[in-house]
Amino acid sequence: MDAYTTIVGFFQSGGLFMYPIVLILALGLAIAIERYIYLSMAKTSNHRIWKKLQPLLQKGDYLQVAMVTEKSRSAISHIFSYGLNRARTSRRRDDVEIAMEEGLMETVPNLEKRTPYLATFANIATLLGLLGTIIGLIQAFTAVAAANPAEKADMLSASISVAMNTTAFGLMVAIPLLLIYAVLQTKTTQLVDSLEMASVKFLNLLTERPLGEAKAG
Repeated sequence: MDAYTTIVGFFQSGGLFMYPIVLILALGLAIAIERYIYLSMAKTSNHRIWKKLQPLLQKGDYLQVAMVTEKSRSAISHIFSYGLNRARTSRRRDDVEIAMEEGLMETVPNLEKRTPYLATFANIATLLGLLGTIIGLIQAFTAVAAANPAEKADMLSASISVAMNTTAFGLMVAIPLLLIYAVLQTKTTQLVDSLEMASVKFLNLLTERPLGEAKAG
């Protein structure tokens, strides 16, 4: 109960700027949770599809590969579909590689979507905290200007302490958001790297067993 009272008192003494910072925190956490779930599901889906496709690619059974990729909505299936479609009209490795790069370029924005907002929210939370503190200090100095000289020091120190709450809260929101942003960026980079590696392996297998030599079924 004491902790709850302390938190409520801290929040109330911070002034109006505490509310937009709370809103930023809520939006940031919502984006972070959605992105983490999306990236985790994308990683799992890509890994599952790759395990299913790898033996088919090694056998040159591109008909089955095409069927699997058409039924899946995973990022790796999207990229491989571009490669297979291009391989039907051209046997040049460069042409297939360019087609798969196009598929990767369409996939990456979906993986990176909304994550940069977290860094922006962290900066806004910090700036709002500073702005709230500055306004609080202005109000404090204005209030003590007409006060009793004997009470000015005590009133000013109390007002400054309250005004600093906004900056403290802004930093308390900004630091976790920046850490979460770094984690999601790392997770996204690893996912993109895995897609690039799978694309290279697909190209190598396609070069060893061209589409024209694929099994009929």
